[in-house]
Amino acid sequence: MYQSIKDEAYHCNMQLPQLGLVLFTFGNVSVADRSKGVFAIKPSGVPYDELTPDKMVIVDFDGKIVEGTLRPSSDTKTHAVLYKHWEGIGGITHTHSTYATAWAQSQRDIPIFGTTHADHLTTDIPCAPPMSDEMILGNYEYETGFQIINHFEAQKLDYKEVEMILVGNHAPFAWGKTGIKSVYNSAVLETVAQMALLTEQINPQAPRLKDALIKKHYERKHGGEAYYGQE
Repeated sequence: MYQSIKDEAYHCNMQLPQLGLVLFTFGNVSVADRSKGVFAIKPSGVPYDELTPDKMVIVDFDGKIVEGTLRPSSDTKTHAVLYKHWEGIGGITHTHSTYATAWAQSQRDIPIFGTTHADHLTTDIPCAPPMSDEMILGNYEYETGFQIINHFEAQKLDYKEVEMILVGNHAPFAWGKTGIKSVYNSAVLETVAQMALLTEQINPQAPRLKDALIKKHYERKHGGEAYYGQE
């Protein structure tokens, strides 16, 4: 009944070490089946070389286990909140990749310095402020989902256009219409984070990318008259 999302979640999770986005078990990917109201997610603390599709855990959008014998990722409730409130999401990736996490620990948005960034979004990559003490002492992983959602609402950002965020003092989350797209966005975020750090090291006064270049590079991939690629 859930084999297709188990297979996709397994494939997506296995991409994380291949792309250098995780160390040990520091990360997870989930894949949703909205017609069934569930998602498949990596089991907690299981090394990647021990994963199989059947070890993926099936969870509903309230964070309750539907199928599986293993404990799901400790971040499961964060994924559940995002799926429940953002209906356009089909996959979520969470890592502690080095450069993106460094920006999150610095509590800084990643400035849009170049066209690589602008190929994927037209804004700085947002960094949500650290969670309040009250939220930390509550249902922490559940509240992390609202930490992300609340920051998007406060900044008037659209989750369908900005498919990534840094959680202050924590690490990055990325999402997309599919699990594969969420992994792609996670890898893009890590690369852009590294480029931005190097840019500021080379030139601490480096200017933001010009609006005309932001518009050009984003729209050639995503606009109504996009011409990048073969579609």
